[in-house]
Amino acid sequence: MPQEKILEDSQSRPAHSPPQVCVIIPVFNNEASIQMVVRGVLELTKDLIVVNDGSTDGTLSQLSCFQNLKIISFPHNKGKGAALAAGFQEAIAIGYTHVVTIDADGQHFADDLPIFFNAANEAPDTLFIGSRNLSSAPSKSNFGNRFSNFWFWVETGLSLTDTQSGYRLYPLTPLSGLRFLSNKYEFEIEVPVRLNWRGVPVKNIPVKVYYPPPNERVSHFRPFRDFFRISILNTGLTLTAIFWIHPKRFFLALFQKQQRQLFWKKYVVADHESNTLKAASIGFGVFMGIFPVWGFQLAIGIPLAVFFKLNKALFLLAANISFFPMTPVIWALSLFTGKFILGYNDWHLAPQHWHLQEFTEAGAAFFLGGAVLAFVAGLLFFLLTFVLLAGFRKPKT
Repeated sequence: MPQEKILEDSQSRPAHSPPQVCVIIPVFNNEASIQMVVRGVLELTKDLIVVNDGSTDGTLSQLSCFQNLKIISFPHNKGKGAALAAGFQEAIAIGYTHVVTIDADGQHFADDLPIFFNAANEAPDTLFIGSRNLSSAPSKSNFGNRFSNFWFWVETGLSLTDTQSGYRLYPLTPLSGLRFLSNKYEFEIEVPVRLNWRGVPVKNIPVKVYYPPPNERVSHFRPFRDFFRISILNTGLTLTAIFWIHPKRFFLALFQKQQRQLFWKKYVVADHESNTLKAASIGFGVFMGIFPVWGFQLAIGIPLAVFFKLNKALFLLAANISFFPMTPVIWALSLFTGKFILGYNDWHLAPQHWHLQEFTEAGAAFFLGGAVLAFVAGLLFFLLTFVLLAGFRKPKT
């Protein structure tokens, strides 16, 4: 179920007042480590909220030794996302502007908190995600992080080294009015993506990490069920990004001189890539923009562009050849190209006069013509781009 709005009145604080940062610890059945984690945080700040997500072990008894500790407790387990959302609500009600989230399993070091406190002062509008050194991490954690990083890049265009760390600094104001789809682990995937879509910078910040021996690790991640939910979420976010966010950003950037200049310097004339690679990125983008797999062109093209190490920005720029008003032109050219190749000369132009055979012929002609048109147009754009780049741009060797 979608979360309730998690920010109602966070903008009542004066615009230039210093950030007020609170630490939130979501906990579920971490009786062995929660006391150590809380003690470490309290040595650096008294602004702490613990959200007990329906623990059934001795977690609450471990917390009972702390005086005046703010604890929110659920009667039943709701999920990490629900616990974080409740913590955010409480922090806002108290008057905090930022929260740092830290996991209860002991893998994060409380003495890294000043890094986040300083970041809140220096970049108060930025979401910071702790970047861990995963050289000692379990192999499944490394794979999961690479998997998450890739889809985060697809959905936002940002390349981060760590998108799974729970050690984070959240600015609360940009969360205003957002309703979230997730209430479990995938909440931490959804929030950075949705905030980035709102214009919030998302950056990594180096932090330490500790991975206990396998027999001491406590994990509530359920591989099949949780991975399925994460996959469903990423599918929805990716489709939204491909069909709405990326096109909107692209067209808005066309009207901003500074953005056009930045794009030109960073992706077109930047000298770290060869003319051939840049031309291939443009040509492949045109090819995928025309190829008759409508609705899946970017979903197929982006992973291929990554695999072939093409310039992703130039690929996306060129793939926009299929956006309106070019779409009906491409469809018509695909149909008539296929009709010409297959020798179909006796069609009725009005579809209401078509028979089943003519529909079948039309489909075959459209696909064949679109594939041929995509190949020819991609090749022409590759050659044209290569000639133009060779004429005015000299990449470094």
